[in-house]
Amino acid sequence: MLGAIIGDIVGSRFEFNNTNRTDFELFTDECAFTDDTICTVAIADALLRGCSFKKSLLTWCRKYPNPKGAYGSSFGRWVHSIHPEPYNSFGNGSAMRVSPCGYLRETHNVMKYARESAECTHNHPEGIKGSECVARCIEMALWSRKHHEDGKHFVEEVAKMYSYNTQQTTDEIRRTNTFNETCQVTVPQAIVCFLESTDFESAIRLAVSIGGDSDTIAAITGSIAEAYYGIPRHIQEKAWCYLPQEMRDVITKFKQMYR
Repeated sequence: MLGAIIGDIVGSRFEFNNTNRTDFELFTDECAFTDDTICTVAIADALLRGCSFKKSLLTWCRKYPNPKGAYGSSFGRWVHSIHPEPYNSFGNGSAMRVSPCGYLRETHNVMKYARESAECTHNHPEGIKGSECVARCIEMALWSRKHHEDGKHFVEEVAKMYSYNTQQTTDEIRRTNTFNETCQVTVPQAIVCFLESTDFESAIRLAVSIGGDSDTIAAITGSIAEAYYGIPRHIQEKAWCYLPQEMRDVITKFKQMYR
């Protein structure tokens, strides 16, 4: 899950000011965690505590009501609603926050909780599909790393299973990309960035460089890249400085339980 958070922090300063370069400075004073990080921590905390994803998301998002870049309009209304109900969304919020579910043991648990983590808000079939696909990609990347297998092949097969087109290159995406917050567009883009990467850092750089919804694309890419490559210590330590202690505590506990 820390890979998603790092992607979010690095991509945060480019969300509304895209770059097509890969040689940017990873961390600057303009970087900050956004709603992507808050929601990812909420999903992990729900798994640790055994509470509902809805309850955890509401608790964490109400505790941090004004993240960098703000919450999406529909999700923001859900957070502050007296009686929050799913709103048939296929936005990429379901895919960017799901990474903790990819670390659960046994595929049926990965898929069950990925679906449930989406359904409390993003109950449109495409919203659920995006969440399930990313969680399954993480599971396969972890398995491949453990067994020294070609994880990129398995991730590509998962994308095909969900009918996502990963045939475009990052160069092709970069030339025509526009801001889009749907799972249908951003999930396959994030997977392509992972498939072309050579290590964790290059995955994040590629994800940011294609433009569009930079922080969320980088969060999704980073979640898969972490599972496959791990994260260099110096990048972990730098990202740690951007997070409040209570978020660090959840990340640490989650890593200890699902290492």
